[in-house]
Amino acid sequence: MRQHIKTALVLGLCLGMLAGCGRAQVEDAEMKGQDVQDSEEKFGEQDTQEEPGGQKTPENETAAADSTEDMNSTDTWNKAVPVTECPEELCVKVEGRDYGTVEHITYQSDTTGLERGANILLPAGYSDEQQYPVLYFLHGIFGDEYSLIKDGNNKIPEILGNLASEGLAKEMIVVFPNMYASSDPNQKPDFNSEAVLPYDNFINDLVNDLIPYIESNYSVLTDRENRAILGFSMGGRETLFIGISRPDLFGYIGAIAPAPGLTPGQDKFMTHVGQMQEEDVKITDTENMPNILMVCCGSRDSVVGKFPLSYHEIMEKNGVDHLWYEVPGADHDSNAIRSGLYNFVIRYVSQ
Repeated sequence: MRQHIKTALVLGLCLGMLAGCGRAQVEDAEMKGQDVQDSEEKFGEQDTQEEPGGQKTPENETAAADSTEDMNSTDTWNKAVPVTECPEELCVKVEGRDYGTVEHITYQSDTTGLERGANILLPAGYSDEQQYPVLYFLHGIFGDEYSLIKDGNNKIPEILGNLASEGLAKEMIVVFPNMYASSDPNQKPDFNSEAVLPYDNFINDLVNDLIPYIESNYSVLTDRENRAILGFSMGGRETLFIGISRPDLFGYIGAIAPAPGLTPGQDKFMTHVGQMQEEDVKITDTENMPNILMVCCGSRDSVVGKFPLSYHEIMEKNGVDHLWYEVPGADHDSNAIRSGLYNFVIRYVSQ
């Protein structure tokens, strides 16, 4: 299994170098029937025509080097064509292999004045004598700390456990927070500007409350090179906002099907005033440039539509080095999540 995955990785790298660009788009993929994430069936839908992709990733294996040791630079990783679909063997539990444990915690949030919850995925054999990198994985609208990790279709423990066991990713701690940082325990998310504001407040809860809690209670590495943030849908939008706003804290930034609202826009449900203007979607802290900035989306996403593509185009216009690709045939679903997680994790702390 390890050789198969490494072959795909190196093949992607070679294609990326030949293409000479910092992105990959995939075209003409066969549609696979997948269930859209129930909690987000309508968010951000646009009435736009689906555009064809660009670079197509071959599915056949070819002879390649036995390791990924040459993938050492930010430029290399951002140019490598991703394996657009997570390899199926990574999504299956191997008999006798430990996939870690999930525990629920509560922490006091001074930002909201409330006690808030999060789920923590600890790697196999977690030990206080070892320090681990951390990944903060943010859910979509209407979700909570259980949404991503409790959905078995996402295969999060399987992907992370198999990659670590095969030596293709480091063991890490994954934090699944509740991203709705409201001071009113009775407030609920909805499709209006006021109801989504607590999502934008999560940056304050994360920086001032949750990260300090994690670093005080778990054996983690505390520098930006060992701290990553990844999000799906609304979580992807907030990931981009947080990562661009605080690159001093996160060396790795990834957005899977990011929702509308990072910049001003309009979808069929609401007007988005935008967290920042288009010209501000860039990293201005030149001393803390991200090692990886990744944006991906299903090629048939029926929920966020072309907003992820628009973010990619804004970043291109602003000269932001990043990795963009589409997941062939994926909707706003676990196929996109698995692909995004896989491509992000193999690049995280791999440099």
